[in-house]
Amino acid sequence: MGGIHPEENKFAHPIKLEDFLIPQQVVMFATQHLGAPSTVIVAKGDKVKVGQLIAKGEAFISANLHASCSGTVAKIDMVSDIAGLKKQAITITVEGDEWEESIDRTPDIVSDIKMEKNEIIACIKEKGIVGLGGACFPTHVKLMIPDGKKAQYCIINAAECEPYISIDNRIMIERGEELIIGACILRKALALNDVYIGVEHNKQEAIANLQQIATKYSGVHVVTLKTKYPQGAEKQLIKSITGREVPAGKLPIDVGCVVDNVSTALAVYEAVQKNKPLISNYMTYSGKSVANPKNYRVRLGTPLKDIIEANGGLAEDTEKVISGGPMMGKSISNINSYTIKGFSSLLQLNAKEAKRLEPQNCIRCARCVEACPMGLEPYLLSLLSKQNRLEDCEKEQIMSCIECGSCQFTCPSARPLLDYIRLGKNRTGGMIRARMQQNK
Repeated sequence: MGGIHPEENKFAHPIKLEDFLIPQQVVMFATQHLGAPSTVIVAKGDKVKVGQLIAKGEAFISANLHASCSGTVAKIDMVSDIAGLKKQAITITVEGDEWEESIDRTPDIVSDIKMEKNEIIACIKEKGIVGLGGACFPTHVKLMIPDGKKAQYCIINAAECEPYISIDNRIMIERGEELIIGACILRKALALNDVYIGVEHNKQEAIANLQQIATKYSGVHVVTLKTKYPQGAEKQLIKSITGREVPAGKLPIDVGCVVDNVSTALAVYEAVQKNKPLISNYMTYSGKSVANPKNYRVRLGTPLKDIIEANGGLAEDTEKVISGGPMMGKSISNINSYTIKGFSSLLQLNAKEAKRLEPQNCIRCARCVEACPMGLEPYLLSLLSKQNRLEDCEKEQIMSCIECGSCQFTCPSARPLLDYIRLGKNRTGGMIRARMQQNK
C-alpha cells in the first residue's frame, strides 16, 4: 500500500568502501543516541586510546561513547551540531593511532559465537552500539524484550530505499559474511532460530553475495523486496517480510518483530567477535554535481569540512547540503560540525533539486492519499495542523505518520504537506504527554 518511485541516483553503488583519513582533531558529542545524555568521564589533559570509554550511558535508555582516535583531551565544552544547536562535546587532539590492546584488529573472520544471550546484550551495551539506520536507539535496549511480549522474527533492514545512499549495499558486497554473523548474533540474543535480511531488488550483486554466504549459516534467509520507497521503513519492512501489520501506536515487538539495520549488525559483529566499540560510521558522499562519489568509513568526530575539502570542496551549484537521504534527511545549517553515530551520508543538492515551488491550491486529486504508506490522509492532517486542531489531529492518527515525505513528493500543487504534519505531530505529541502527566 502506498509508496513512490523517486529517482534513485545511486551513483556510489559501484564505489568500494574507503577509510577516510584520520583527522588532526576530532570533536565527539557526548550524546549520539536517542535517550538520556551520557556522562563524560574524562577531563582536559587526559590521554586516551582508540576504543577507550570517554562518556558513560548511565540511564536505562542511553549509550556509551568511546574515543575514535588516540591523543589528548584538549577541552570539554559546548559545540554546535549540524543544526547549530549547542551540545556538550569532547575535543581530542589526535596523536598517532594507538588502540586499546583488547581490540582484535586482524582481518580474520570469527564465525563461532561463544557468548550466550545475556553476555551478548551486555557486550553490545558496553561497546556503545546504537541503531545506525537513523534513530540511533540503543541496540541493547531493543534486545531486552519486555515482560509479556515475545520476539518471533529477527529482521535485518537492508532495503536502503533512500535515493543516493549506498553504504548498506557496499557492506553487503564487501563485508557480507561479517554482516551475516552479526545478524546471527542478534538472532541468538533474541533466542530465535531464524533471521531475515530484506534487500530491495535493485541490489542484485549484494543479494547474490548474501545468498551465497547464507548457505554456510543455517536459518539465514535473504528476502528480495520490491524496489519502492519507503520499503525500508520499519513497519513496511515487517509487512513485506512477515505479512504482519504493526497497529497504530504500537511497536514492532507488539507483533513479535525486532528490526536492526545492516550497519548495526556489522557493528554488533565487531563488538561481540572483535571486542571493538562503535568508533566509526559508514557514509556516502554524493550528489549530481559530485565528480567522484565516495563510500567512506569515517572516525566519529571527523570535521565535515575535512570530508568536503578532501573532495575538492562543494560543487559551484550546491544549494543545500543534507545529512542522510533527500527524502528523510536533515539539512545541514552548520557545515563546521562533525560526524556522529548514524551519519549515513553527506549529500549535495543543486539549486534545481533544493528549490521549492510556489504552493498552489489543493486540487483534490488524492495523490497524497494514494502515496501514503500508512494509509493516512495527508491533505487533511496538513489542514488540521495548520488550524491547530490538535484533538482532531490525534483522532486522524497524525502520530502514525513516519515522515517519509511521499505525500509532499507527489503533490502536483507543491503544497508543504509534510511541513505542517511535522508541526502538528510535535504539538499533538506535546498535548498527549501533558495529558498523561495530568492523569498520573
